[in-house]
Amino acid sequence: MKTIKVLLVDDSLLARRLISNALNASGQVEVVGTAASGAAALAQLATGVPDAVILDYEMPGMNGAETLRKLREIYAMLPVIVFSGASEQSAKVTVDALAAGASDFVAKPTSSGPDLATIVELELAPRLSALCNRVFLRPIKELQDRKASARDSLPGGGAQVIVIASSTGGPDALAKLLSLIPATIPVAIVIAQHMPPVFTRCLAERLDATSPLTVREAQGGELLTPGTVWIAPGDYHLEIEATAGGARTALNQGPPENSCRPAADALFRSAASVFGAGTLGVVLTGMGQDGRSGARAIVAAHGTVLAQDEKSAVVWSMPKAIVEAGLAEAVLSLESLADDLVRRTARKRSERRSRP
Repeated sequence: MKTIKVLLVDDSLLARRLISNALNASGQVEVVGTAASGAAALAQLATGVPDAVILDYEMPGMNGAETLRKLREIYAMLPVIVFSGASEQSAKVTVDALAAGASDFVAKPTSSGPDLATIVELELAPRLSALCNRVFLRPIKELQDRKASARDSLPGGGAQVIVIASSTGGPDALAKLLSLIPATIPVAIVIAQHMPPVFTRCLAERLDATSPLTVREAQGGELLTPGTVWIAPGDYHLEIEATAGGARTALNQGPPENSCRPAADALFRSAASVFGAGTLGVVLTGMGQDGRSGARAIVAAHGTVLAQDEKSAVVWSMPKAIVEAGLAEAVLSLESLADDLVRRTARKRSERRSRP
């Protein structure tokens, strides 16, 4: 695997030195340039483009937001990872950065969390690798045929809940997907997005403001009602449980699965247990294989699993795991996924008339 060459942008000299040392020591990444401001970063990019940019978003002068906007005008596909603080204000800023075109983010160390070297090794370097070593594969004919067959024979009214898995690139994918789903969709949507605490609440607030649906971070015990979206809070598994009053959200801090909490596997298994064949699972962009074993549970319960296609995904690892395991009924772009979800949850006319 080639060494990834990055430009590091941070207004703090100490931060630049510490982050550079940790990245260079990883053996996977080489910091080929540093910049103390957005203007200096853009000037360096004009002389040579690295494999990726690590960007501090809260800087004086030309801040990260303006830097990212100008950068994206010229380099639409250059991976940009925001290295952000972990405060509530930083979380809001980071979610804004993801909406503005950042590829991913990593939270900076806190006094109570892992040190910088650990964060670089376990979070920053793997994200850089996934974003910079992305290779497109030619779609195999079997998947093309399966996709065409699934869309031509699409059932109506079968799905009773939508559960979604997403990770790297997920916030932007979720924003695009949910913006295309009408508020009249007759089921609830439950999401496991890999994000730390606070960040998930900020994500829910942004998605609520930009989509027709009502989007909230789950607190546990909420009734799953049509047109509502529940996002797993950071550091909690979000599951679905059956109660006398209907299906509700439930939170727990069980062991991480696939090194994740929240984990899509936990959400998918619980949905399959409660809704059975009425479960509609969706696996969006992300690193790793979270969602694969949960997708098996959905398929075993005669539910349906869909995967985002490689072209529209930032990182095709999670959807690829579903596809290669033979669990995806269809592999679709975000736009086609939205259309598919609406049709698969559409209630038949006779069913609508029978409602009280």
